[in-house]
Amino acid sequence: MLAAFLIMLREGIEAALIIGIMAGYTVRRGNAKALPAIWAGVLAAVAASVAGAIVLYRTGQELPEVAHELFEAAVALIAVVLLLSMALWMRRAGRGLRHEIEHSLDSGLDGSAGRWSWALFLAAFLIVGREGLESALFLVAITQQATGSGMLTGALLGVAVSVLVGFAIFQLGLKINLGRFFRVTGAFVILVAAGLAAKALHHLHEAGLWNSLQGTAFDLSGVLPNDSILGSVLAGLFGFNPTPSWGEVIVYLAVLIGSSYLFFRPLPKPAPAARRTAPTV
Repeated sequence: MLAAFLIMLREGIEAALIIGIMAGYTVRRGNAKALPAIWAGVLAAVAASVAGAIVLYRTGQELPEVAHELFEAAVALIAVVLLLSMALWMRRAGRGLRHEIEHSLDSGLDGSAGRWSWALFLAAFLIVGREGLESALFLVAITQQATGSGMLTGALLGVAVSVLVGFAIFQLGLKINLGRFFRVTGAFVILVAAGLAAKALHHLHEAGLWNSLQGTAFDLSGVLPNDSILGSVLAGLFGFNPTPSWGEVIVYLAVLIGSSYLFFRPLPKPAPAARRTAPTV
């Protein structure tokens, strides 16, 4: 439940930030009549994301055993790529996000003199749809490593809180340190992605495609079994396995160390704007 809540909270706030910037800029440009196109794009993306999640989940459940393991491995690997790329992108683009969005909206706003803008609809649909696709893949992946109806509850709570936070930021003037927020949640995403990568290798082994490095690296089942409260929480959050194979440990550390280096390394300073010099006479 906690893993689903935190991921949906991050994804929801990221989408709320971008949609809020779009809506605010549209109003400032004097084109408030185009706002329904943004809200329609958001609703269409949410509906498509829910439908996609249902299709993914049912597809995995109806496959035979070997194909089911391959499906779970594929979903986990895709989720790893999307989660890490999202975290790294927000780390790099967060500083100039508002300027980039407003610049990309100019052409769409200039071309919409009426009440509807297909450009704004498509932009909102793609933004929220991307977050929804990432969320759907993640939720389908973690249902394979943590069971319980709390996953859906956690996901819905994360979405609800993110909507409230987005409303507070853009309507009530609430100030939060977005840079710190995305750094903290980015670190959490890296831990989750590393656990999913190790779980993907486990699924490949169950499908018979990976049989190397299968010796048990360590055994914590006597100290921290999966059926304990802490063990189940760690399994749901980070894919914890009390008896991992050497292959799973190596993959986990490779993803954790490599992505942590890319995420936490200092960002290059933006190039200073060129000074304008007065022409010589």
